[in-house]
Amino acid sequence: MRRPLLRFLLAAALLWQAAAHAQFVPAASGLLPAQLGLVINDDEPNSVEIGELYRKARGIPADNVVHVRIAGRPRKLDPERFHELKAQIDAKLGPRVQAVLMVWTAPYAVDCNSITSAYTMGFDAEVCAKPCGPSKPNPYFNAATRLPFAAHGMRLSMLMPTESVEGAKALIERGKVSGFSTPAASAYYLSTSQAARNSRAAFFPRAGQIPSRKLTIQRLSADYIEDRKDIMVYQTGMAKVDKLDTLQFLPGALADHLTSYGGDLLGNGQMSSLRWLEAGATATYGTVTEPCNYWQKFPQPSVLLKHYLEGATAIEAYWRSVAWPAQGVFVGEPLAAPYRR
Repeated sequence: MRRPLLRFLLAAALLWQAAAHAQFVPAASGLLPAQLGLVINDDEPNSVEIGELYRKARGIPADNVVHVRIAGRPRKLDPERFHELKAQIDAKLGPRVQAVLMVWTAPYAVDCNSITSAYTMGFDAEVCAKPCGPSKPNPYFNAATRLPFAAHGMRLSMLMPTESVEGAKALIERGKVSGFSTPAASAYYLSTSQAARNSRAAFFPRAGQIPSRKLTIQRLSADYIEDRKDIMVYQTGMAKVDKLDTLQFLPGALADHLTSYGGDLLGNGQMSSLRWLEAGATATYGTVTEPCNYWQKFPQPSVLLKHYLEGATAIEAYWRSVAWPAQGVFVGEPLAAPYRR
């Protein structure tokens, strides 16, 4: 077992122990609109329209907007084309920009990597040769820094889907509304009948109340929940999650399922991570190629919850929670922050 894996296993165990007794305190501040770059695909009308909607809604500075051209909406880019695209984006962004939102659904992969990991951490060719092996460690995992580009030379990245302009408007609105008040909510963690997909269950936060955040943590042995109206977090392990149409996600809600191809956003195999956003979640995560069930390749529940409850934005909390993100794509509204005060 490689030394980085040992370090992550030890760190995760300690974090899980700490999360059960954590006293969450507000972060001094998190990512601001002026620190977010916006990348628009001029070859896709929905990207142009949604990108402008988001720029106005969040007050993104005009200097932070980058226009590119990606014809044909390919699901995957080859590494050479991706490196050209990344260089084009980076050339337009100043040092204050700490994160990037790519306004499109596809492309979402670069060979076997996700496009968000390839952009933020660099393309990892080794994981393509051994997709079920460890991948490049994330230096931002459980990090306290507010300036990932300044501290680690990495700009966080996320996709905003463009399949529907109306759907994107609703997503943008959920992200904005999430900052207005802290509702009474629940975080649901499910151990399911698909045992191989329960590799994160050991890291679920302890069930109980967090009164300072008006949050109830619920750990369940079930394949799905239904008719719940108070969801702020929903993490499970299933190839397909049922009863999503019966649920109500609160503004800023995070939701993801540990399965092999959730990040194959337009695929016809396992449930696409887009289904979470369509159901009302605000941000999600999924892997674009077979990762096997390493917990390090998926959002670590106690780390994700810790940072979100301390006031981090969705993009910060999600990126801090994945130890080996090479194969995983981050999707949603990056600036949602229901616990920032």
